[in-house]
Amino acid sequence: MSDRVAPSFKGIALFTPGGDCVYCLDEQKRAHWHLDLCAALQAQLGLVEPPYFLLPCFTATVDRWVNPMTQAPAMVAEAYPRALRFQPLLNALFGLGQLQWQPNYSSAEECSVALIESYRPTFPQLWECHDLIMRVEQTAEGSEDLLPVDTLDELGAPPQPHSFKLFVNGTDTVATERMLRFLYTTLESTLPSAYTLQVIDVTTHPDEAEAAHISATPTLVQVWPEPVRRVVGNVLSQEQMALLLA
Repeated sequence: MSDRVAPSFKGIALFTPGGDCVYCLDEQKRAHWHLDLCAALQAQLGLVEPPYFLLPCFTATVDRWVNPMTQAPAMVAEAYPRALRFQPLLNALFGLGQLQWQPNYSSAEECSVALIESYRPTFPQLWECHDLIMRVEQTAEGSEDLLPVDTLDELGAPPQPHSFKLFVNGTDTVATERMLRFLYTTLESTLPSAYTLQVIDVTTHPDEAEAAHISATPTLVQVWPEPVRRVVGNVLSQEQMALLLA
């Protein structure tokens, strides 16, 4: 990567339990990147299927944009605990100097050691170190719908990122993991820009659940953009989810 840091870009890195890394750096902020990184690991390491269970526990994401009001750069850089120890590598990959990444503990229950270890027999390659640091380039599929970089620069900053809160019952780890995988797949394929997803366990944070008037889990709340929307229960399809969030 060159020393030039673009005014606006999105960077995503996905690590394995063994310490390998695949990452992308995209000035056009395209969709599907989490899926592309999982597919790259499958192809590179000969896995039986894409290792979606690594999401979000082994990911780190940086999003940089220009504030349209002040024209000053703004940036959010977050890493889940399993990826936080790789901060020097992340800063080198994305040209961020000595940036201090923010920890994201929102999926602590889904990132438990026991849950992750349960996948080791199916994906033993992921627990081996191959000294792999690979940049992934997105396929051209669907690129006709994307704006060129020059057009993005003329338009200024992207819209404020979508913001979601997912209220779950932390004791039901299987249902929570299933919902998280579905959401990451759906949001990456549906939203053209950055988003944030905060996972809140109602059993450990009942005050937040009460303040948000949560009566059942799982409940997904779209906090931004307004109006606030809610999706209660397990959504059946990505198409239905896209319609609810449109």
